Amino acid sequence: MFRQYRQVEAFFQNRQRLGMKPGLDRIRKLLHFLGDPQGKVTAIHVAGTNGKGSTIQYIKHGLIANSCRVGVFQSPSMDGVKGHISVNHRKVPEETIITLMNQIYPFIQRLDQEQNAPTSFEIITAIAFLHFADDVDVALIEAGMGGRYDTTNCFDPVMSIITNIEKDHTAFLGTTLGEIAWQKAGIIKEKRPVIAGEMNEEAYKSIIAEAIQKNAPVFQSGDAFHSELLHVTKDSQLFQWQAESNQVRNISIRALGRHQIQNASLAVMALSILEQSGFSIDWNKSLHGLSGATLPGRFEYISENPTVILDSAHNPAGVQALTETLPAQCTGPESQLVFAAFRDKDIKGMLQQLEKHFSAITLTSFEHPRAASTTELRRCTQHADVRLMENWRQAVSDIFTLQKSGCYVITGSLHFITNVRKYFEETVGL
Repeated sequence: MFRQYRQVEAFFQNRQRLGMKPGLDRIRKLLHFLGDPQGKVTAIHVAGTNGKGSTIQYIKHGLIANSCRVGVFQSPSMDGVKGHISVNHRKVPEETIITLMNQIYPFIQRLDQEQNAPTSFEIITAIAFLHFADDVDVALIEAGMGGRYDTTNCFDPVMSIITNIEKDHTAFLGTTLGEIAWQKAGIIKEKRPVIAGEMNEEAYKSIIAEAIQKNAPVFQSGDAFHSELLHVTKDSQLFQWQAESNQVRNISIRALGRHQIQNASLAVMALSILEQSGFSIDWNKSLHGLSGATLPGRFEYISENPTVILDSAHNPAGVQALTETLPAQCTGPESQLVFAAFRDKDIKGMLQQLEKHFSAITLTSFEHPRAASTTELRRCTQHADVRLMENWRQAVSDIFTLQKSGCYVITGSLHFITNVRKYFEETVGL
């Protein structure tokens, strides 16, 4: 029996030794022991290389504005088990986690005894579905890595969304865009709509092939719907969204960058499909919800003097979106980059794109087994002005103590950005 949340945390900490294990057999068995709660949830499955979290946030805000209770399951989490699961804008309470763990634990033990031990992520996924089955109107499920063999691919969604396809996690998902797209396309289910974001022809062919096999209607960005930027300011952008059904909507969002227009467009298409399937959607309310959506760590302004921007670009495609969004003041002689990343990412490809936009670069590291050291990072850049700082907290605090002008962009890893954002919450108050 678990009586305190720290006991749950200790359990999962110990469970990490199992690492990642391929296959969906364990999660399906665990859910079946629990009465298949995933079958009681109206859920949307979201996969893709980038943009999953932002797309989910836009859908969430659009639904909450219509008085829906919306569950979100996301990864990675920087706040233990409860960081994976939220309802509306609140993380699942610790007391609820304890109750659910006590419900699940006998079945974990049963699988352990059968030499089929479920991993930490599989158990957390089961907790999420068990909680959502009793507490939400709609659940938004973010795929962890890939899709076809990802633990989250254990339910029948009302629709699937594939945000985009770029090269990432190539050791696990394949080296070509077609191979990666095949992995993502595994979340497409029989006769369930699939929304596809902008991607190249090779990737799109993999998506279409899977959709044809599953008799799933496809709504592709640029075909079934498209968007056009109307106006942009430092704090927001306005765009027009239009579907092939001649629906036209003018939409304002706070987040900057063309990629965020793409993410919001996918969300609007998802809301439209929900409406067509019987959901009551008041579009005035939904669009108001989208306009107020905040995306922590996604091109987020932290400070004005000096200008400090956080962005969780963690692969070359994310870096490209970041550099395309940079304002003029962040590419001049006083522009500086603070960078840390996982060593298994395409660090060289990321830094090669970034270094030409900044007059100086600070390379740092953070507490994680996969985090690259500053020495490893240094080998990946030829920039003329590079500073190495092992302590990321010192690197970040120096922005405010040593200089009060210029522009600083902090990026490289979602894990790193989450840590930095917590630091700012504690020191400068976000």
